[in-house]
Amino acid sequence: MSRTNFEQLLEAGCHFGHLKRKWNPAMAPYIFMERNGIHIIDLHKTVAKLDVAAAAAKQIAKSGKKILFVATKKQAKEVVANLAKDIKMPYITERWAGGMLTNFPTIRKAVKKMSSIDKMMTDGTFDNISKRERLQISRQREKLEKNLGSIADLTRLPSALFVVDVLKENIAVKEAIRLGIPVFGIVDTNSNPNEVDFVIPANDDATKSVEVIVSTIAEAIREGVEERKIEKVDAKSEDKEEGGKRAKRTRVNKRSDAKEEVKEVEDKEDSEK
Repeated sequence: MSRTNFEQLLEAGCHFGHLKRKWNPAMAPYIFMERNGIHIIDLHKTVAKLDVAAAAAKQIAKSGKKILFVATKKQAKEVVANLAKDIKMPYITERWAGGMLTNFPTIRKAVKKMSSIDKMMTDGTFDNISKRERLQISRQREKLEKNLGSIADLTRLPSALFVVDVLKENIAVKEAIRLGIPVFGIVDTNSNPNEVDFVIPANDDATKSVEVIVSTIAEAIREGVEERKIEKVDAKSEDKEEGGKRAKRTRVNKRSDAKEEVKEVEDKEDSEK
């Protein structure tokens, strides 16, 4: 069963592309028609591609891996941040720092710096430095929190990237391609779909359009995480049950051994008589 339908996407305005003069010819397979100089996206293909992307995202989440959401454009920031927080996935909604993927160890150092500042604030170190130093460190902390706070729990490279506007976030896409990280992307008619592994042809400028698509991916990820939890519980139950069976077999074997030992003693006594 499809996760979305034509009517939902139509109502959210996912079909509106860019002006014809701004189009990328590589998007031709996903364009239905042109109306008043604006390209109209084929929503039947959007539904199909969104289902494929959702299934892939679910499998990644089910394997316990992370998907990094990237959306620095104004229309998508709040929507993506809220949905990513809800499913406990890392996200970037401020400026993409160059090298965030290709120079990940340096980014991790910056995150650790933020943690060390937090420690200074709680262990009394702040009380022993000047007011000016405190102000400088606090500003540094605020800047780090703004840019990197949402990836503080990302201890290793993400297994995939979800990008709202592949044209605007082209640096992030290029870094992911360089490292072989799969890219999910909402691709509008002015973008190149060939750079994206899981293309979702849709309007990437309207908040409602972004929300309906990201919500679908987020729900698939949530399902993957829940299934992983259930499988873990089942595995533990099976291990416990198997352990109980092994213990029972051990007890039975011990009783059998004891009976044999008693029989041997009795036989020996009978022979001596």
